[in-house]
Amino acid sequence: MTLRVLFLLCCVFSLPVVATPLPVPDQGPALRIQGSNTIGAALSPALVKGLMEQQGLHGVHSEPGESANEQRVLGRTRQGQTIRVDIAAHGSSTGFSALKNATADLAASSRPIKDSELVDLEPLGDLKSPGAEQVIAIDGLAIILNPQNPLTTLNTEQLAQIFNGDISTWEAVGGVGGAIQVYARDDKSGTYDTFKELVLRLRGKPLVTSAKRFESSEQLSDAVSRDPQGIGFIGLPYVRQAKAVAIVDGDSHPMLALNSLIATEDYPLSRRLFFYLPPSNRNPWAKALVDFSQSSKGQSIVAANGFIAQQVQAMAVEPRDSMPEDYQAIVRDAQRLTVNFRFEEGSASLDNKARQDLQRVVAYLKAHDKLDKQVTLVGFGDAKNDPQRAALLSKLRAMAVRRELVKNGVVLRDIRGFGAQMPVAANTADEGRIKNRRVEVWVY
Repeated sequence: MTLRVLFLLCCVFSLPVVATPLPVPDQGPALRIQGSNTIGAALSPALVKGLMEQQGLHGVHSEPGESANEQRVLGRTRQGQTIRVDIAAHGSSTGFSALKNATADLAASSRPIKDSELVDLEPLGDLKSPGAEQVIAIDGLAIILNPQNPLTTLNTEQLAQIFNGDISTWEAVGGVGGAIQVYARDDKSGTYDTFKELVLRLRGKPLVTSAKRFESSEQLSDAVSRDPQGIGFIGLPYVRQAKAVAIVDGDSHPMLALNSLIATEDYPLSRRLFFYLPPSNRNPWAKALVDFSQSSKGQSIVAANGFIAQQVQAMAVEPRDSMPEDYQAIVRDAQRLTVNFRFEEGSASLDNKARQDLQRVVAYLKAHDKLDKQVTLVGFGDAKNDPQRAALLSKLRAMAVRRELVKNGVVLRDIRGFGAQMPVAANTADEGRIKNRRVEVWVY
């Protein structure tokens, strides 16, 4: 890879954690979580176990539920009472349906809530509000091949054509092996929704009807690793024995699904994992799990389960000839933090993740004595007809982040705007333009 990442420093920022004992329900589960298989297969149970252990419960363990991809986590109080949390992992859309039907307290989703779901759940409150929409981890969709496949790079246009069936042989993309066999998650999967949004829908292409579909991430990955002609997409923790390839989107450089590139969401197929907590929900276990997930302990569990935690770290970046000279100067002298600030669609306001990341960044700067002129903000944007306007807008985005940091006692060293240079996504659709509108944080 052209980007050599060395993680040097780590600061764990602790958001509020459970301080008082949670109530024991008279009957039934203490908490019901439904939704994403990516989250529900391992991450949700691990977070629930962590919360139970923090609560002082004994004998914490999980058992299979009534159906496939369902489980319950159990623990005992000192008085011998059993606490149970039910987890069903049948796909992100099922989580929002369960909230509507009052059969879940939390929805786990590996994609943002859709506008139609937002309207449908309006009686429960605004699920896009900062308290309701909680980013608990970052994940990357890896494009996986059989380990013996010699290909190392594919672009998103090729992916769309392969998964649509327009490209049906490996030779058509410079490989060998004859016919391509496509593997995909099922229609209820947030992983599939994300792939459809990032790759297929943007190019108006449906999934090829011959694709082999899976509800289980593990089974899909293992099937691709056994098939010399196979290709599939999977959440980062489920690459297993398969081979991941580097991805190019538009004019971006090839990027592997590396932790550093996923943490900053530069990797073309990176995505956020969410808990959605309805404002109307009064279950204290639901709020406690959300808070625990954002705590240092919770984020450590995120990392232990193969996802990317939101703990702020500094990394050294290797200069590339394709970088602007002024940017290379920053790269040579400073280290980049593993966070990008992004904005709400069609707005100059920071999105919900950025609001959380502000506090994490401030905590990092305080812990490492970098509050006084040790930080440079670097803004980027999407292409405009006038390059000077693009440069100005990118600097204005950096200034929006500066205003928030100044409120927390940070004195900036410099603010730079590089316009539409160094895109990380194609500018041909709203999703790519939003991704390119970003602010990086560099520390000296």
